[in-house]
Amino acid sequence: MTPKQVLDSFSQTLLQDERILSPQERALLSAIVQHANAGSGANQSMRESVRAVIASSVGEVVAQRAFAVLGGSIVERILEHGGTSSESKRPVTEYLGPKDPQPPTGPKPAPVQPSPTSPSPTSPSPTSPSPTSPSPTSPMTTPKSPGPQPPHAATSTVISQTSVAAEERPNVLPARCVVLDEFLAPQELAELTSFILDHEDSFEASEVISPHSEGGVVNYEHRSSRVLMDIGKYQDLMLDRIRTSLPDVLGKLGMEEFTIAGVEAQVTASNEGDFFHFHSDNGSERVASRYLTFVYFFHREPRGFEGGELRIHDARLENGEYVSEGTYQTMIPQQNQIVFFPCEVLHEITPVKCASRRFADSRFTLNGWLRR
Repeated sequence: MTPKQVLDSFSQTLLQDERILSPQERALLSAIVQHANAGSGANQSMRESVRAVIASSVGEVVAQRAFAVLGGSIVERILEHGGTSSESKRPVTEYLGPKDPQPPTGPKPAPVQPSPTSPSPTSPSPTSPSPTSPSPTSPMTTPKSPGPQPPHAATSTVISQTSVAAEERPNVLPARCVVLDEFLAPQELAELTSFILDHEDSFEASEVISPHSEGGVVNYEHRSSRVLMDIGKYQDLMLDRIRTSLPDVLGKLGMEEFTIAGVEAQVTASNEGDFFHFHSDNGSERVASRYLTFVYFFHREPRGFEGGELRIHDARLENGEYVSEGTYQTMIPQQNQIVFFPCEVLHEITPVKCASRRFADSRFTLNGWLRR
C-alpha cells in the first residue's frame, strides 16, 4: 500500500483526532491543498500529482501516530479498506540491525585503560547529550568493523563503574536501537529550530560526570559541545510525543514497560571538532535510575555540518566494566528523526565538521533520558 493509499484509508474520525493531527496541522494541510488546487487550475493530472506528493510527505507520519495511539485496531481498519499487500504490513519505522559481520574469532584485544594521571569520566551528567542516526530504511553507511577506531575512540573503553555486582549484569551488551522518522510536525520542527537559534547566548559548555567529582565537570578530552538546559515547552512537547510511541519502542528493544519517574531533556549543539568519547548514560550511582535514552536530530536547512555520527557499540563485561567488542553500528544524523536505546548501551559521537563554524550551522539534538 502506498503512502497515499494509507492516508486515504483513514476515516474522517481518525483525521479529526487531535492525538494524530493537531488543529494547526489540519489547517496547514488544508491550506496547502487549496493553494495546490488553485495553482494547478483545470489541469487534473497536475492536481493528482500534487496531491500524491502531499500524501507521500504526510501519509507515513499520520500512519505512525495513529498506530502509536490506537495500536492494532488501526491496522485492521487499513486492511479493511486497502487490502493485504505486503507493503501494507510495514511496521512502525524502526532500526534493529541487521548486524554486520563480526570480528574474526580468536583472543579478544585487551581494553585500553585510561591514563592514571587523567582518569576518564565514566558517564554523562544530566547535562550530557546523546547521539544521532540515519534513516532505518537506508543501508548502514559504516559497517561494524573490528578495524581501527577513530583517534578519539582510543582514549578509553571503560564506560561503567557502578556498584552493581558483575554477576547481576549481562556478560554481553549488544548494540540495539529503534528509530522513528518525521517525529515532529513540520511547523513544530520550524518553531523548535527558531527557538534554539534565538537562544544561542544561553548555551553553556557540556559537562560529564567524573568519579572524582561531586558534580559535573568540563573535560574537553572526553567531550566537547554546548548545551541548553532550559528548553521551555519543548520538553513537554517531546515527552507527549514519546509517550504515544513508548510501548511499541520498548517492545522492539525487549525492555520492560515502566512508570516514568522523571525526565531529563536538553538541546546539544555540536560544531567544528566537537565529539563525545565512549560512554553509557547510567554508568554511575547518580544516574543509575536512567532507563531509556532518546535523541532527536534536527538542523537548519541547508545542512551546514558533516560527521557527528552516533556509533552504538557491541560490548562485553570485563573486570566489572563494559568494554567495546570493536564492532559497532554507525548512524548518520537525519532531519526530524529520533532514536531510542537503553541507557546502559555503550555509544560515542564522532567529531563534527562545520566549515563555517557558525552556531546556526551546528548539529543539534534534543536529547534526554527517562528515569524509572
